[in-house]
Amino acid sequence: MPELPDVEISRRYLQSTSLHKAIKDVEVHASKELKGITGKSLSKDLRGRKISCALRHGKHLLAGLDDGRWLTMHFGMTGFLRYHRRHEERPEHTRLRLGLSNGFNLSYDCARRLGRLGLVKNKQRFLVAMRLGPDALQLGRDNFIALLTGRRGQIKSALMDQSLLAGVGNVYSDEILFQAKLHPRLPVKRLGREQLADLHRVLKHVLATAIGRGADPRRLPRRWLTPRRGREASCPGCGGQLKNINAAGRSSWYCPACQPES
Repeated sequence: MPELPDVEISRRYLQSTSLHKAIKDVEVHASKELKGITGKSLSKDLRGRKISCALRHGKHLLAGLDDGRWLTMHFGMTGFLRYHRRHEERPEHTRLRLGLSNGFNLSYDCARRLGRLGLVKNKQRFLVAMRLGPDALQLGRDNFIALLTGRRGQIKSALMDQSLLAGVGNVYSDEILFQAKLHPRLPVKRLGREQLADLHRVLKHVLATAIGRGADPRRLPRRWLTPRRGREASCPGCGGQLKNINAAGRSSWYCPACQPES
């Protein structure tokens, strides 16, 4: 599933290609993805408008329109954007296509149909309705520590809880915990202020580095866990064999030597 770094790359892509161009025509093939609006209404409301800005909160991309409303996008497991000119360049599973005044198109593709599209008047109310916590990349150290101090449950579960901290999913939570040398099942309440401060530093470093590398696993540092996830893989730190367990209800990769449980 696209996580914060992936969505930030999409935000930058949208911002660099599609701002301030009138939407001349709209195609919607997204009955399952639409939330709170029909395809007919979405087409009518978008036609003639311009995208004036592109923001991201956690895993959600928000395109601000020139009338003050927001086109909201969540990418599910497989969603992405493509800016293209010719019809044959349109992605195979296009659910929303915006025909722009410069002759190009912006298409939202979602093969597995697990994404979401909507149109809202108030950005902050949307974030509250979605029960999203603060953005993981924007949250400061002291607020991060305050959120996690004394919290029940496992640390991986806390990092992936979108109502607590928006943006981190299964893959990057594993990377953050690997670099912080914390076991995925470690109870949060066992972490002191100094450990939480270090975890915050690692979280910011991992997310920022992933964004800087285009959120492409092939371009991530060789000593990271993410490019090595899989059976028979070895730890990039100690060379030992990685292990897969269930943590926070998800398949989780970690190094038993570098991330001891006790």
